[in-house]
Amino acid sequence: MNFSDWIKNDIKNVLLVEPNFPIPNKSRNHSNFLPIGLLKIAAYLKSKNINVKLIRFEEQKNNDYGQTTFDIPIKDEFTPDLICVTSIFTYWAEHVKNAVLFYKNKFKGVPILVGGVYASLMPEHCKKYTGCTDVIQGPISEAENIIPDYSLVDVDYQIIHTSRGCIRKCGFCGTYIIEPDWVCKKSIKDEIIKKKLIFYDNNLLANQYIEDILKELIDLKKEKKISYLESQSGFDGRILRKKPYLAKMLKDAGFKNPKIAWDYGIVQAPKIKEQIDLLIDAGFTAKEISIFMIYNYEPNYEEMEEKRVKCAEWGVQITDCRYRPLNATFDNYSSYKRKQGPEDYYIHKECGWTDQKIRKFRRNIRRHNICMRHEVDYHSTILERKQVPQEEAKKYREMNYEEVKKYLPDAWSPSLYHDASEQDYFKVNKKNVKKVKKE
Repeated sequence: MNFSDWIKNDIKNVLLVEPNFPIPNKSRNHSNFLPIGLLKIAAYLKSKNINVKLIRFEEQKNNDYGQTTFDIPIKDEFTPDLICVTSIFTYWAEHVKNAVLFYKNKFKGVPILVGGVYASLMPEHCKKYTGCTDVIQGPISEAENIIPDYSLVDVDYQIIHTSRGCIRKCGFCGTYIIEPDWVCKKSIKDEIIKKKLIFYDNNLLANQYIEDILKELIDLKKEKKISYLESQSGFDGRILRKKPYLAKMLKDAGFKNPKIAWDYGIVQAPKIKEQIDLLIDAGFTAKEISIFMIYNYEPNYEEMEEKRVKCAEWGVQITDCRYRPLNATFDNYSSYKRKQGPEDYYIHKECGWTDQKIRKFRRNIRRHNICMRHEVDYHSTILERKQVPQEEAKKYREMNYEEVKKYLPDAWSPSLYHDASEQDYFKVNKKNVKKVKKE
């Protein structure tokens, strides 16, 4: 059934649920995780004089066994006639199931719908695994052009779509399944209600009306009606190379932290460098540019590390993108554990990836980004954790990598290739770290 088929005359109250996904508390309201679909549904339902309640993470908690209990009662004795549960990644399916089971027991007989990414990519699995009443696939057309109800959340930004779908069909991306139709807007100025905008387009520059939209944004910036723009997805570098003037328009409009994708091998390096240069020529700095580099995928560790070194040469950051298959229904990877296996999370063995290589590359990315942001040529955990006196640390920071590696055994240079078997950590104590000789 379509979503509108569930909105019958007897529907007076609708409960909207964001499951207790394993998101760090500091990132709960980050634009990457805002339940924008539920906010659009809320606005749509309110336009039909239907009451809504949004249950988010703060009204759920885990018991001693790590299970979500949802034991905080719904305020004002709100009794729903329909429940809508959102989903994000397929590998967080268990959290969706927990939410469905809880509300199924709490409000017996009330229909429960599940929508979102997991529901759209794996509808049959979602319905059977969670036990929901029905699955809603893709965007809800009735709510698509309605401004989301931001009164339900505490954020200083708004989400904007200038398009749905994508002109590409990358093997690691499910956009073409979730949003099979390529639909573009000609204008967005009448949708803007906040000064800070986050664009959720899968391919912003591919919109055939992008120049008109950027002109709108440039004018709104001049009028001081907007102050900050960011695209959640990367800018399509192939389009940027064909239309280099778009880089300057993006800068003039006020876009921050531009991202581009380097999905394949080292052979693409000259083209990636050309895209970076276009952004720098437009006024962006190298250190604010980030490169999407998907790993645990077809390029092996060795080639990915070569690509990372190139990024260090160019002075740009890297956005961490660990690959999971589109049908992965679990991911128990933990950065706090030293060793895990395929039973815990997906490891692309066919391309030579191992748990050790994945962890090594993630650490490399983290240290690399610290070096790029601070424009320094080495990273040291010893200094980061303040394990030497402040005056001594100050002297080390004034040294370059070649100088400091004599004193700090964990000094790490982003400009060097690091083998996956290379030792990362040292037992740090005062005996490990040589004193800087006084002049």
